[in-house]
Amino acid sequence: MVENTAERSPGTSQKIEGGAGCLLAGLGAAAAPLVWAPRAAISVRGGFENHARDLSVLFIDLPLIVLGGALVPLLTWVLVTRSVHRPWVAALVALATLALALWGLTEWWTPRRTPNPGYGDGV
Repeated sequence: MVENTAERSPGTSQKIEGGAGCLLAGLGAAAAPLVWAPRAAISVRGGFENHARDLSVLFIDLPLIVLGGALVPLLTWVLVTRSVHRPWVAALVALATLALALWGLTEWWTPRRTPNPGYGDGV
């Protein structure tokens, strides 16, 4: 038996919208650390003889980055789907908001960089 898409129950469309919101949250939670990781590498690896090592970026910054990456598109999705009843518009706005948030993350967040430990440039 073939089901007609026009005769879907209201619960089915809510499940689809909920799934799309979760998908956007997962995308944001995966994209944010990928954008963040290259800038945090100096703090994780340290420098010469681990001089600039700061592992607090893994315990403090990383969970906040993942949480923010998940919540920004999800909250945008929820707000837009409540005001505009077209899911594709909400998805586009949520993706644009995620892109702007990732751009803002790269512009604003800079890990602490200690000065070179006295050896000059280009050891």
